[in-house]
Amino acid sequence: MSDQPWPISQMVRDPAPQSYPRVKFATAVTLGAAFLILSGLTLTGTIIALIMATPFLVLFSPILVPAAIAVVLVASGFFFSGGCGLAAIMVLTWMYNYLAGKHPPGADKIDYARGQLARKAHDIKEKAKEYGQYMQHKAQEATQAS
Repeated sequence: MSDQPWPISQMVRDPAPQSYPRVKFATAVTLGAAFLILSGLTLTGTIIALIMATPFLVLFSPILVPAAIAVVLVASGFFFSGGCGLAAIMVLTWMYNYLAGKHPPGADKIDYARGQLARKAHDIKEKAKEYGQYMQHKAQEATQAS
């Protein structure tokens, strides 16, 4: 049995070297520390800038607050109108694809709903016709009885 060579899968016993988890841990610690330092510097810079800008903000707040409100309202209006325009374009595209017979998503539900409405309309029409005939019959009975 020792004459037969070992399969390659049995020759390679350890697919990953022992140092891989250590390198992975060292990289994670280094990146985590770097990001922690950068976030601390960003927070410190933000606080210093806010401290320095506070007198100007207090001095110009009667002008800046209404201007900021106006800018927010104008920007939200543009975003809302853009969203409505995009929705209208999407609806028109869907309708074009539906009418062109390309079967867009949800077309089967529209067809099913159209069938249901047609059946209900037919049922209502039949009931109205029956009720009209019933009322006509009652009117004839009333005229004959008098």
